[in-house]
Amino acid sequence: MTRHGSGNGRLRPSAASSPWGAQAPPSARGPSRRSLLRAGLAGAGATMLGGGLAGCGTPLSAGLAGSELSPGTLSFWNLFGGGDGARLTTMLEQYEAETEGANSLQAATFAWGNPYYTKVSLATLGDKPPDVAVAHLTRAKNLARAGLLTEITDDMLAMVDLRAEDFNQKVWEEQKTDGKDWVIPLDTHPYVMYYNRAVCEPAGLLDSDGLLVPIEGMEAWEAALAAAKEVTGEYAMSTPNINETSTPWRWFYSLYAQQGGAPFLSEGGTELTFDEGLVESTLAYIQSISERELMPRAADYGGAAQHMFSGRSAFYLQGVWEITTAQSIEGLDFGMTPIPTIYDQPANQADSHTFILPAMDRSEEQMLRAMGFIKSMLDQGLTWAEGGHVLSYLPTLNSPEVQALEPQSGYASAADNAVYDDPAWYSGSGSNFEVIVGAQIGIVMQGIASPTEAISNIRSQLGNYANTADPL
Repeated sequence: MTRHGSGNGRLRPSAASSPWGAQAPPSARGPSRRSLLRAGLAGAGATMLGGGLAGCGTPLSAGLAGSELSPGTLSFWNLFGGGDGARLTTMLEQYEAETEGANSLQAATFAWGNPYYTKVSLATLGDKPPDVAVAHLTRAKNLARAGLLTEITDDMLAMVDLRAEDFNQKVWEEQKTDGKDWVIPLDTHPYVMYYNRAVCEPAGLLDSDGLLVPIEGMEAWEAALAAAKEVTGEYAMSTPNINETSTPWRWFYSLYAQQGGAPFLSEGGTELTFDEGLVESTLAYIQSISERELMPRAADYGGAAQHMFSGRSAFYLQGVWEITTAQSIEGLDFGMTPIPTIYDQPANQADSHTFILPAMDRSEEQMLRAMGFIKSMLDQGLTWAEGGHVLSYLPTLNSPEVQALEPQSGYASAADNAVYDDPAWYSGSGSNFEVIVGAQIGIVMQGIASPTEAISNIRSQLGNYANTADPL
């Protein structure tokens, strides 16, 4: 099969001659299965890769249907929509301005979740991957184990004056697989708590600077909920639990992790190792909040936000990305803080957006172009931080401009207490794991199922995945 470079119209050097050959953890290599997949994709790749995408930046015709890109073009795939997508477009335009036409850019935005990661996997297996792509840290681990990523080395980082020490070490250590580095982290986006000052002030929950007084321990948390409900006359807090599965999981897992709960999954997802007693008690507490009408028994994604936005609740628990929505509400005076430490230790469920280099043979010129693009994105972190994400690249995070952002400064510490989903081929952001477990947590919150019934359903449904071999 003729093998072409990633979007440059030239024959690729062999792995033996290229200093940046495709690399994979030895434990993930599987030549026979990989060969079969490549053979099947050779004829179908163009069809598989052509659908379900929207442009971001330059037009998307070249390279996605088998045609060649102009020499020097960098192809970039991502999954950012909404406010994130708009900010990314600004950053891509800045990159193009910086390169002054020396390098052209082809950027493609795909549907979030499983569809995106399927396309990245198939494109890499079919020898047509993008030069650079975005991946959640939890999903990048799966790609690394499957041998679909190029290892990030110190030499590669040095090409653009980067070092491992330049990044938040919580994230940097979390991304390692088989002791090697496979991603360059852009941010951490934790599950946090928004608060409405118009409710919290008369409830006596703010300090003299208008910031939420730290809530430490169950007693303080319960007192805050009671005070907030007294002011609103309706609810104290809200978080979505219908037509939504990821958020209930984030809420539950934050509390489970605060209690030092055992891993939900072990041995790459082949074993279910969660602490059943702790899961049951945590679910029972979450359910009691609804039963006591401290939060809506049922609220969809938009409805949960509106409760806090309109002053019908004091607190709204959601990811940092909803900062843009909150800022768009006229007259809303709000702040943000990490999830209160209700139990033994601070913890909040989170994931990180990262840059990955799909496995392919690269010349030094191609590698420098890819790393230069990533460095440009890191340097433009202020634009990204304005969307709520906690930057992983410390030189930009610690800049006066980023440090001055409000309410971002109120929850930046959440990145240091992030807890990530356990690694498995079926876990991570937007995964089947979150759909299954989050759905069961949601119906517990709604009072439709008991904690024991939810645990039984979780064990049964996850068991099917735990007993299924990794498809990659």
